[in-house]
Amino acid sequence: MASSSSFMLMATLLALASWQGMASDPSPLQDFCVADMHSPAVRVNGFPCLNPMDVNADHFFKAAMLDTPRKTNKVGSNVTLISAVQLPGLNTLGISIARIDYAPLGQNPPHTHPRATEILTVLEGTLYVGFVTSNRDNKLFSKVLNKGDVFVFPVGLIHFQFNPNPYKPAVAIAALSSQNPGAITIANAVFGSKPPISDEVLAKAFQVEKGTIDWLQAQFWENNHN
Repeated sequence: MASSSSFMLMATLLALASWQGMASDPSPLQDFCVADMHSPAVRVNGFPCLNPMDVNADHFFKAAMLDTPRKTNKVGSNVTLISAVQLPGLNTLGISIARIDYAPLGQNPPHTHPRATEILTVLEGTLYVGFVTSNRDNKLFSKVLNKGDVFVFPVGLIHFQFNPNPYKPAVAIAALSSQNPGAITIANAVFGSKPPISDEVLAKAFQVEKGTIDWLQAQFWENNHN
């Protein structure tokens, strides 16, 4: 009987651990938890909650002007993210949204979202998009998208978007399955880290001369996520 009870306890613990492993953000335990940005409380998987009695409709609203074009940077894109930082009512709800502007021949460079799956909808123009699976296969799944098309990027995988049109900009809206999806742009992280990764390490990893790595690390790696 004791053995059976131990088995059930272990199975329950494993089920709970598996559920946590599958979830992107923890499920909320209340209707809402509007972020209290000024609370001195320790932040654990989100922001502390504002007193529900102090919450009003404005905490769930933002005049984000996502219908307004944004200026792009030197890689030819601009990501305007609306997360719990910009919209406190998103706190603990496990979702965020972004507008992405692409200049002609602009791109949202290869990057990952460590905490979110992304679903992208093209609003204007054409995009060549894709993601790469993990080692060992490193298989590329890519597609050319037109206005109204939708594409999904699985959580944590390296992905990109590129506007192949040399004359017209493109615009997309992305929804992400986390209030704080995070973004790691591969080139910025590898060649623009502070302090820099040893050029000996990177030269060996990329099988190139140290001088090539030194040149890459000397470049200005601009962030296109606002």
